[in-house]
Amino acid sequence: MPKITYSDEFKRDAVALVASGIPQKQVVKDLGVAKTTLQAWVRDARFQSHGMTPTTDPEARKDMSQALRRIRELEMENEVLRRAAAYLSQAHINTPKMIYPLVKEMAAVGAPVRVPVAVACRILGFSKQGYYKWLKQPISVREAEERELIAVLRKLHADDPEGGYRVLADDIGELGYTVSERRVWRLCRVAGIQSVIVTRTSRYKKAGAPVHDDLVQRQFTAEGPNQLWLTDITERRTREGKVYLCAIKDVFSNRIVGYSIDSRMKARIAVNALEMAVAHRGQPAGVIVHSDRGSQFRSRKFCKALKRHGLRGSMGRVGACGDNAAMESFFALLQKNVLDRQPWTTRHELRLEIVSWIEGKYHRKRRQRRLGKLTPIEYELIYNPAATLAA
Repeated sequence: MPKITYSDEFKRDAVALVASGIPQKQVVKDLGVAKTTLQAWVRDARFQSHGMTPTTDPEARKDMSQALRRIRELEMENEVLRRAAAYLSQAHINTPKMIYPLVKEMAAVGAPVRVPVAVACRILGFSKQGYYKWLKQPISVREAEERELIAVLRKLHADDPEGGYRVLADDIGELGYTVSERRVWRLCRVAGIQSVIVTRTSRYKKAGAPVHDDLVQRQFTAEGPNQLWLTDITERRTREGKVYLCAIKDVFSNRIVGYSIDSRMKARIAVNALEMAVAHRGQPAGVIVHSDRGSQFRSRKFCKALKRHGLRGSMGRVGACGDNAAMESFFALLQKNVLDRQPWTTRHELRLEIVSWIEGKYHRKRRQRRLGKLTPIEYELIYNPAATLAA
């Protein structure tokens, strides 16, 4: 069996899942890596984040671990004092309830420097009991006010659905509310209120000439693993901007053998996904890699990557979604189960959710009728155990 190698992007995603608060035991199960391997990745990432060079010397690792713990304690204390200074310097802050939201924000998963509630309350001189009592009913005066404004805006929008946020700002002003136009726009965006009159323009450009012949001809079947791979790119908007996902699927088991997530849809996203697939599947040769005529798959970088690994390129026709229907069906499933489930705030948040769903649920929990009600991992283990390199 070829030696398993992991790409740097895969390692970074595994470390990021642990940093997001997911237990290491769950990450090990979802990604199919050894526990000691994941622990080594996490440890090395922590050392590197503080300018330390990872080493195999036990004594040096022990000293660096103690240094990291002390640094962590100082970071939490400094974060509490720094963030609280702005609140305490304001004259109207005279009750603990006014600073409880800061404690909640610092203790939240994903905070730059996460501070436990007990530590924050100890440094600020508050009791944990008071904080948790407030947490049961944390609605502030401003939140209650904005809920009332949104209810009024919904009623006004129902009376005049053609009007946009500027019309709503004028109408709510006539009712006696003092609200800026910018705030009305923000509340409308949060509540999903928009005019029924929407003008859309075409976003698509004419596709270029194919660089490969169509070797698939809509025959999405394979007698074994690493014979036919399908690839495509999808996107989703967050408040920070768009997130692009390039995925590669093995037709034999419907397993996603490689993927890459980036903030830009350049040729590198397709190349990175291909490199991951080749590394995770043990450097197979002669695999047909089928795609549409997107510029990323027609780029010189992607074509050189195919040639470098001994893979065969294949492309469908322009505007014929059926030529890559098997890959489109996966993206439809991803969109229904992840992308469209909620509005996404940050790219990092959406990235972790995509990786967790693909590796933890789609590969290991979602049974498929075409596979005899087996998961992709189970199907490969049963029909060809040697092909499952990273299960």
